[in-house]
Amino acid sequence: MTAVEYWRHRIPSPGITPGETSFPMTHHDNSYKLLFSHPRMVHDLLTGFVREAWVEQLDFTSLEKVSGSYVTDELRDREDDVIWRIRWGEDWVYVYLLLEFQSSVDRFMAVRIMSYVGLLYQDLIRQKALTPTGRLPPVLPVVLYNGEERWHAAPNVAELVEQVPGGLEHYRPALGYLLLDEGAIVNDPAWSEPARNVVAALFRLENNRDEQDMLHALGRLVDWLKAPEQTSLRRAFVVWIRRVWLPHRAPGMELPELNDLQELHEVHTMLAERIKKWPERWRQEGLEQGIEQGLEQGREEGTRRMLTRLIVKKYGVIPTWAQNRLDQAGTEQLETWAEAILEAETLEALLSGTPGH
Repeated sequence: MTAVEYWRHRIPSPGITPGETSFPMTHHDNSYKLLFSHPRMVHDLLTGFVREAWVEQLDFTSLEKVSGSYVTDELRDREDDVIWRIRWGEDWVYVYLLLEFQSSVDRFMAVRIMSYVGLLYQDLIRQKALTPTGRLPPVLPVVLYNGEERWHAAPNVAELVEQVPGGLEHYRPALGYLLLDEGAIVNDPAWSEPARNVVAALFRLENNRDEQDMLHALGRLVDWLKAPEQTSLRRAFVVWIRRVWLPHRAPGMELPELNDLQELHEVHTMLAERIKKWPERWRQEGLEQGIEQGLEQGREEGTRRMLTRLIVKKYGVIPTWAQNRLDQAGTEQLETWAEAILEAETLEALLSGTPGH
């Protein structure tokens, strides 16, 4: 087993079911909220992944996190993931970033986004937080998706509403969202990774090809977040690595000293040292797995040979159809037949599972 094969073996496949090598999504969601509660992450998200002209006119020194908890007119609580506002152009026009973190495809995400934006606008109306012209500020809804399966849900709520000809289609709602599918972005051969972009490094860590790719991405984060003012963001990455990333990517690795690590460069150094020792563990695990498989195969073959001799003694020559069934049966089925052979009057009755008939 090679290093790349082992690393890929540790990463859940697109067909993963809940409870396998996955991890609690509440931990993932909370850790992402912690990361994107830092202005640097929002800055790099917009400048690196929103390729639109209006982003060039944003005043990133004005970035301000907004409470995502408010009460609707029906007195129902709603707490969004992360909402920011930022000055745009010369006027105090705010752009609200509504980040909705997803790890599984939601077919009706566009409907959820429409509801969130509506609740946000209701709250802004109550606060009288309007533009200088008395209008509502623009909203950029962002769906940040990091699941294994590629995103395929409708990007606009209009696509989810049945069209009725004759005029009713004019009242169909239309609201889209910006989708950032991490896996699709990082694995796109045409993707040009933005320079010194922390969010791009996060995406790379989430979708690394092997352990060296992971170390490279983590090393860049260490280099880019050296400044004292980035201490809080460095700690947020440490929390994410400890609670989410490592349990997901290397669930069988023992890293007890990780609990004592507080700085990102310490995590990078520790992982680099550990990775040097992983090939020996891979060889050992491969050997143990091979021994277990060999024992199981030996048990199955021995049971098959014993049952074949018993069948010949009791029923005579084994016909082709019966031999095919014996060859295809597993250990458990072979043992069941061996126990039933004393009661089965015919070979057909034995292999059909109806002894005594």
